[in-house]
Amino acid sequence: MSATLHEVAVFPWGPVSGGVHRLDADGVEPHAHDFLEIAVIGAGRGRHVTSQGEQPLRRGQVIVLRPGAWHGFRGCAGLTVANCCLSAQALRGELAALRDIPMLRRMLWTEPVASGTHGVAVTTVDPAAAEEAIEEIGLLQRDLETEKRRPGRVLGRLVTVLGVLADGREPEPEAPTLHPAVAATTARLEAEPAHPWRLDELAGAVNLDPAYLGRLFKQHAGVGPLGFLARLRAERAATLLAHSALPVARVGAAVGWDDPTYFARRFRTLVGLTPTDYRRRSRSTQSAADERAPHEAGCG
Repeated sequence: MSATLHEVAVFPWGPVSGGVHRLDADGVEPHAHDFLEIAVIGAGRGRHVTSQGEQPLRRGQVIVLRPGAWHGFRGCAGLTVANCCLSAQALRGELAALRDIPMLRRMLWTEPVASGTHGVAVTTVDPAAAEEAIEEIGLLQRDLETEKRRPGRVLGRLVTVLGVLADGREPEPEAPTLHPAVAATTARLEAEPAHPWRLDELAGAVNLDPAYLGRLFKQHAGVGPLGFLARLRAERAATLLAHSALPVARVGAAVGWDDPTYFARRFRTLVGLTPTDYRRRSRSTQSAADERAPHEAGCG
């Protein structure tokens, strides 16, 4: 992994960024993000690199990466990749309402947070939907590059991109509207991920039986409350590892994992690298990455 891309560089004027890129032989070196990225694959050839290895890319694939996840592109030949990136802070703030929409909750939260994904979910839409999404991301890029800020238009483009991708997927059973107890529990976990939460404590706060809250949360979020908390902690830890000089053990303690050995084990399970490897690789060529192609300075 060659670099970590940070919100401060990618979102200078708002919570959304994006662009359409054509990748050739050099591809994009593996890198991490501290924001959420959606990559739509168009025409061309290439391979996708993640903690699970390398897989050939196909037109119409949609890659969603949670903050802290990492990936790259290799062996590319005229590969079109359209990126739409969302600030993690905004997803906890002004864009949090996206989670209330079942089809978007599944795309942006449930699938990439599910156990064993390492924060990366790859699905497929029909080619026509992929092309429409790529075209809309191109228009988003144009709006972002104008001298006059257009926050309303940018937000509209984002909603259109997400809608096109959601509609272009294979039909699935409609997920239920987000239960108020799940929404309240999610907000509580996101507000204080370092707190030593217990399931009975979370359940008591919403007046539910712990086992029932666990089943309800998994139905809506893909994992139980404590599994969701672990993913949050891993995402926050990834940002600190790449963005601060805190010793690794203190990073773990800062997100709620006081035991360094347990922190290392949980982080590797959720991200695919040990904390030490994540930090070393994310910083190894950071200065060089800052000088590379424009698509690596934005979403990659």
